[in-house]
Amino acid sequence: MTLQLTRTRVALATATVLLAVGAPTAYATLGEETPAAAPTPVRGEPYAETRLLFGTARPDGGPAVTDRQFMAFIDKEVTPDFPDGLTVQSGRGQWRDASGAIDKERSYELILLYPVGEAAARDRKIEEIRRDYEKAFGQESVGRVDDQVRVDF
Repeated sequence: MTLQLTRTRVALATATVLLAVGAPTAYATLGEETPAAAPTPVRGEPYAETRLLFGTARPDGGPAVTDRQFMAFIDKEVTPDFPDGLTVQSGRGQWRDASGAIDKERSYELILLYPVGEAAARDRKIEEIRRDYEKAFGQESVGRVDDQVRVDF
């Protein structure tokens, strides 16, 4: 019985030592992540980015806004307030209109970049652009997305 008790104590002691030595290593490797990549250098100045999403289908069933009409709108209503530059991209989009129907249509995305310090003044101009497009082309809405970015030219 003494021999068996001694073996049991030796086995327990060995298990305790192994757990005490191995556990911290096991737990340490559980929390490790892959080494982080070198940080990306910060470039550019803080800018605001506004994306406006323009649909072309008319809710009243009239003819869709053409490329020519849209670019004339940009030239007249946007360029004077954003003469430093802008980007227009063509796309396809869909959205649920006021009646609940899902409209799929050709669309445009207008991307505007401007210094963060000019955000308040630019906001008024951007809201005018949205209202003017809605009125000129009978649209229910013009989508707007704002973000802060860093820009370097």
